Amino acid sequence: MSSSGSRMVRHSLRMMAGTFLSRILGLAREVLTAALFGATRQLDAFLVAYTLANLSRRLLAEGALSAAFVPEFSRSLEKDGPEAARSLARQTLAVLLAATGVVTVAGILAAPLLVRIMAPGFDLEGASTAVYLTRLMFPFLVFISIAALAMGVLNSLDCFFVPAIAPALSNVVFIAFLAIVTLRWGVRGLAYAVLLGGISQMVLQWLWSAKKGFALLPAMPRRDNEALARAMKLFLPYAAGLSLNQLIPLISRMLGSFLQEGAISVLNYADRVLQLPLGLFVIAISQAILPQLSRQILAGEEDFFKGVREALRFGLFMVLPVALGMALFSGEIVHLLFFRGAFGEWAWRGTAGALAMYSFGLPGMACSTILLRALYARGLPREAMAVTAFSVVANVVFSLLLIKPLQINGLALASSLAFSGTAVLAWRLLPGERGAEKLFPRSWSLPVAAGLSLMGAVLVSLKMLFSYPLYGSILAKGSWMLLPLLLGAGVYAVVTWKAGSPEWAWISEAFGVRP
Repeated sequence: MSSSGSRMVRHSLRMMAGTFLSRILGLAREVLTAALFGATRQLDAFLVAYTLANLSRRLLAEGALSAAFVPEFSRSLEKDGPEAARSLARQTLAVLLAATGVVTVAGILAAPLLVRIMAPGFDLEGASTAVYLTRLMFPFLVFISIAALAMGVLNSLDCFFVPAIAPALSNVVFIAFLAIVTLRWGVRGLAYAVLLGGISQMVLQWLWSAKKGFALLPAMPRRDNEALARAMKLFLPYAAGLSLNQLIPLISRMLGSFLQEGAISVLNYADRVLQLPLGLFVIAISQAILPQLSRQILAGEEDFFKGVREALRFGLFMVLPVALGMALFSGEIVHLLFFRGAFGEWAWRGTAGALAMYSFGLPGMACSTILLRALYARGLPREAMAVTAFSVVANVVFSLLLIKPLQINGLALASSLAFSGTAVLAWRLLPGERGAEKLFPRSWSLPVAAGLSLMGAVLVSLKMLFSYPLYGSILAKGSWMLLPLLLGAGVYAVVTWKAGSPEWAWISEAFGVRP
């Protein structure tokens, strides 16, 4: 049995537990937003502005900062001790505050240009609203960057639950504030809610890192700090590569601004539903394995590649049944979550179609995210940048090919195809043995294939036998959704367990149970 596999699963499960709460509250936030604003040009303007502010979170909290800082911090903690690691964290914070301050001011000044680039199809009123909201939300970058650094420290200390629930606190603050001020402030209340959520996320993780003995206070960077120099040297190429990757949602929203009113909102709602499994499984696993992979490099190449293979297999083991269920039940999921208030039939059908297209790319998103983490841990910034550049080019090509025949669905499908191609390229660029048999041995692929086949048969049969209660109560709709999904998940779990999937041994060991 693989102790590294069980350790990865144990850390991932902690991340998943916190992330599950965060994503459920995130969905509740979107349900409230949908009921209050529907799919309108005002909300489109907010989403364009929020995309610019949110790039900082995806770039830093889930991207370049973790990729550059966590490996160096983990190695410093392992080799040089807590005091050296503490010094590295504080000097990194000083650099981070200076950089984010400059970027925030530049973003506020350049807001009209950024909005014009992102949403060239907006009319004057929509563009003016987006510019105002962009300027209001850009300080979010500073707060979430400090939170990201604290998260990197906590993850390196094998503390995963608190960073995972920090977004839950942010969502609670968002929901409470929005419920209070919406009638008076309208879409402006969304922007203030985002800022307050970012502050709460920063405070929680800062306090917890201080409790662990790593109070993040800025210290003057020292030129002789080799770990800081290596982290900063890696940060720029990682940031460039991940910035390219973040062009994918920008491209979708830019092209969506040329479609009918509400197209950007529809893509956003579908993406928000996708974020639940993406964050619960993909981001949780990739965040959990980065410190482990960084330490495994010190132990040798074989340990490192073994860790990568185990992470890919575990990620797909969890994501594939979710993607299948989401594709088959996209319409019902969206109807249950959003169909009320200002969210009408057009928005429902558009969001359901986009969600189905996104679900096809979920396995590719899982693999590409994990493999990019492996490239970061391995210290291969050029390869990581090549992968993300390919992803952007592929997304542009597929979007232009599919937007005319498939409209909104074409933009979602283009993202899925681009991520799937990215995963293949990332695997080819990672040094080491790449044989499919070693990555996906028959002991893994046969149980998973059997489980998915039987799960799909059960879900399709139940969907054909029992009609969705379109006009029923929330309880009736929720019960209708819960039964087939639980049965399908149960079938997949039993089949893969009985067929001997190694993931069940890891899960058992992670819980301290003898398999």
